[in-house]
Amino acid sequence: MFYRFALYGFLKNLRLFEPFILLFFLDEGLSFFQIGLLYSIRDLATNILEIPTGVYADAFGRRKSMVMAFTAYIASFVIFFLFPNFYVYGLAMICFALGEALRSGTHKALILEYLKLNQMEDKKVEYYGSTRAASQLGSAVNSLLAAALVFYTGDYRYIFVATIVPYVLDLFNMMSYPRELDGELVELRKGAVWGQARMTLKTFFAIFKDGDAMRAILNSSSFTAFFKVTKEYLQPILKTFALSLPIFVMLDGTKRSAVVIGIVYFVIYLLTSYSSKSAARFSKRFEKLSRAINVTFFVGAGFLFVAGVASRQELVVLSILVFLGFYVLQNLRKPMTVAFISDRISYKVMASGLSVEAQVTTIIMAVLAPVLGALADAFSVGVALACLGGLMVLLSMFVKVKATA
Repeated sequence: MFYRFALYGFLKNLRLFEPFILLFFLDEGLSFFQIGLLYSIRDLATNILEIPTGVYADAFGRRKSMVMAFTAYIASFVIFFLFPNFYVYGLAMICFALGEALRSGTHKALILEYLKLNQMEDKKVEYYGSTRAASQLGSAVNSLLAAALVFYTGDYRYIFVATIVPYVLDLFNMMSYPRELDGELVELRKGAVWGQARMTLKTFFAIFKDGDAMRAILNSSSFTAFFKVTKEYLQPILKTFALSLPIFVMLDGTKRSAVVIGIVYFVIYLLTSYSSKSAARFSKRFEKLSRAINVTFFVGAGFLFVAGVASRQELVVLSILVFLGFYVLQNLRKPMTVAFISDRISYKVMASGLSVEAQVTTIIMAVLAPVLGALADAFSVGVALACLGGLMVLLSMFVKVKATA
């Protein structure tokens, strides 16, 4: 089963559209504000669908949930390719959100069920870490494949068609998983979705009554939200950089930028893979984990602000370098914040607590995405990034976490 689990991670991360998604939308004539609205639709839909899809997985099986997820993903790719229209893109984003909601946490549960059935629960970290390595490899390969495809075709739309291929293969891979990995199915009862929603809200409010837990969750979720909302704005900066280079001048702008974007994203994925593995070693450089989390939040905010100012002043290389630092910090922080949150939430509500963190992240992203887009339209990408960086610096004062007594 290990190779099937690893294959899932590798194929799932072959999202050829990711390194070029913002440029695709801009090429289709969308404004930054419209792009932000599409991201908000995706994030809010994912949040809303999280509970009913969880109930579906429990009642009908995790394998069926994963098959449905990949079907929804493929439907979104087809819509993006065939229907170049802002409003139809909204429907594509909802399909994509359905895939995200059906998939989130489900495959991890399949792996854990397999380890439980085979008395290998003591191997969780090693086993899951090894499958994650395959995912990281997929991300690195993805950037090069995407760049090659855009370079060859000169058209961003084909990246959606190409992404269908690995996702169809992963769909068949899912169908080959043994039935026993579904775990114990729960009878679907009337009011199950509303009951689960009530339980989630109850956990949400219980956690937020605890000041320390609340700050820990807000620290993690706000940093992640700012990162995810701004990270794709690296693409137009990279395109500007590519067009300024005295290479491949006989080619059009799309093909020239594809080369630079592919190489930079390949380096990014290698760096993020290394930084994830180095999180524990990095945190030990600080006397307390809380200090490591607070310092990285402030430094990350500074990176975002400098990236914006540098872009505005046309210091493109500096902007790219600090953006790379922002990527590295996000991957250094994630293992640290998960560990920190787990120390402040009861083990009984651990899964719910981490779910609350993910939902808060999504809500913040849904608010920030159109604001960032509107600022980019009104002023420039650089000004928009600098504004969010400044907001993040101010926020760092309110989400400081405290050391354990």
